[in-house]
Amino acid sequence: MKIGIIRCMQTEDICPGTSDFKAIAGRKGAFAQVEGDIELVGFANCGGCPGKRAGSRARLLQARGAEAVFMASCIGKGLPLNFPCPHADKMKELIEKSVPGVKVFDYTH
Repeated sequence: MKIGIIRCMQTEDICPGTSDFKAIAGRKGAFAQVEGDIELVGFANCGGCPGKRAGSRARLLQARGAEAVFMASCIGKGLPLNFPCPHADKMKELIEKSVPGVKVFDYTH
């Protein structure tokens, strides 16, 4: 499955996405639910608070072949800052509305 990841822009300076990439390689976290091979087609940020660009970023990932969009754990779980995004639910709704038919996952690891 071709996937894309949307991450929190606030965490970019302290997290290079290493745990996401390890989770993909080890088929851990949300990636354990994916059948077959996983190909990462893109890794983008939400565009900054309140995440209004998440929909357009999801469309870009879909245009590059993503069949599923994963919201990185920095959004839903608040890792590594221990502060979940207060806009996570709205962001997920926006992504689902922007890319109908693409599966959206709430977390990565």
